[in-house]
Amino acid sequence: MHLKSRPAGILRAYAPYRDRQQGRLAFPGSVLTMKVEAEMRILLNWFVMTIAILISAYLLPGISIRSLGAALITALVLGLINAIVRPVLIVLTLPLSIITFGLFIFILNALLVLLTSSIVPGFYVSSFWWALLFSLVFSIVSAVLHRVIPG
Repeated sequence: MHLKSRPAGILRAYAPYRDRQQGRLAFPGSVLTMKVEAEMRILLNWFVMTIAILISAYLLPGISIRSLGAALITALVLGLINAIVRPVLIVLTLPLSIITFGLFIFILNALLVLLTSSIVPGFYVSSFWWALLFSLVFSIVSAVLHRVIPG
């Protein structure tokens, strides 16, 4: 079967196209395109978290970050802790969360911030209450930044 005998729609469906927003050549539905987009989303989320951590530390006197590198590592460690440790702790403390109508989740977030502070050398939290306030401010700043920065 020659290419001329195929319907034009079949050829067009698999042909690469120029992405107008990105200005790059894209193959629709290709695994490579999806992988690159997923990696870019992860990097963008990491940088947004870093900016949110820097802003939150600037606003709160009980939190200190020594450098931009420490903020990047803090964002990475906090993201890993929230992805791996937090779900396990939420399941284990579910009865306590139900009794307190979900308010125990705030305590859990503060404890995870303190854990991050003990792991990352350039990130310092002076007390539990500053960790609790940091988790609240960080959540608000991060939500605002995710709304402002598309992706």
